[in-house]
Amino acid sequence: MKNKTLIATATVFVSLFTSKAQNNLDLSTDNLMVVNRDIGASEENIKSTLTLTNKMGDGMAILKNESFVTGAIDLDIKGENNPGKSFVGVAFNIQNDSTYEAIYFRPFNFKSDELIRREHSLQYISHPKNTWRYLRTNHEGIYEAEYANAPSPDDWFSIIIKITEDQVYVYDKKTNTELLHVNRLEKQVSDKIGLWSGFNSKGAYRNVKLLE
Repeated sequence: MKNKTLIATATVFVSLFTSKAQNNLDLSTDNLMVVNRDIGASEENIKSTLTLTNKMGDGMAILKNESFVTGAIDLDIKGENNPGKSFVGVAFNIQNDSTYEAIYFRPFNFKSDELIRREHSLQYISHPKNTWRYLRTNHEGIYEAEYANAPSPDDWFSIIIKITEDQVYVYDKKTNTELLHVNRLEKQVSDKIGLWSGFNSKGAYRNVKLLE
């Protein structure tokens, strides 16, 4: 009964926010401030699709002309089935290149035979203090979760991240399922958001929309 309630709630949520969707954001170079990454070639529409190359350390492409505090972010993401080298997601409340919150995914864990790895498929972080390692050590199972009905690790997947003043929700659009719900560990300071990739990871992002 609990799972049915969650799915029903998520369905209402996705329907509500999709009905208010704006046009895809322009992800061309002029609209981005890229930090510790290079923009890679893309075979798709360059204005609505972005590819970030891999480099050591975390990196992001900040959306220069967008202001976001609370609401929802709707987008498609693609990583790869490359264990330990595919961390892809969205950063928000960005104060600088090392102080921000983020939701990210580990696609290489999506279909793992090991439950413990599947339960590490998506993650909330709040840098610099609340790194994934700190949160897993001190709050195991709270700030990361399994991707229910996970897609193939090498395929695009579609999500909605809802951000309120003090909470973050993550939904899978294909199945209308809530994947993660956590309390934020940082107060809102910045209205900057960006497309993020973690240590030595490349990533692709498309059809990014900001929803009311």
